[in-house]
Amino acid sequence: MAFPRCSRGSCESAKEHHLRRSEARSMSTVELTKDNFDEIVSDNEFVLIDFWASWCGPCRQFGPVFEAASERHEDLVFAKVDTEAQQELAAAFEIQSIPTLMIVRDKVAVFAQPGALPEAALEDLIGQARKLDMDEVRKSIADAQAQGNAPQ
Repeated sequence: MAFPRCSRGSCESAKEHHLRRSEARSMSTVELTKDNFDEIVSDNEFVLIDFWASWCGPCRQFGPVFEAASERHEDLVFAKVDTEAQQELAAAFEIQSIPTLMIVRDKVAVFAQPGALPEAALEDLIGQARKLDMDEVRKSIADAQAQGNAPQ
């Protein structure tokens, strides 16, 4: 198989770049940390984030639902934040209850809610988030900020 020339401008070979991209696509979920959070959210148009902890019963219940959805929606990025290991990140998003699901589209958090969702509810939520007109969302945010009703 011939690999296209790597356009990233880095020192990695085109073959390594292709393999890394293939592995990333086949990976069900990504672990988010304070070190990779900005990169993952900036480089992807649609990211679902599960804030969780290993000791949390509802988190363990929601985990397989989240994982199964990640396998059905390979075009989306599914990410997990271990709130015990990433306390700064959890604090930055004011996570007070886990599991908390957050959806980020085009670098804008469009949904955040605590609680373990059943599979059908998660699928419905993904469908609703896909249908959002992000130009309208950004306009609403700008309007709210202009009126002093939204954080900057």
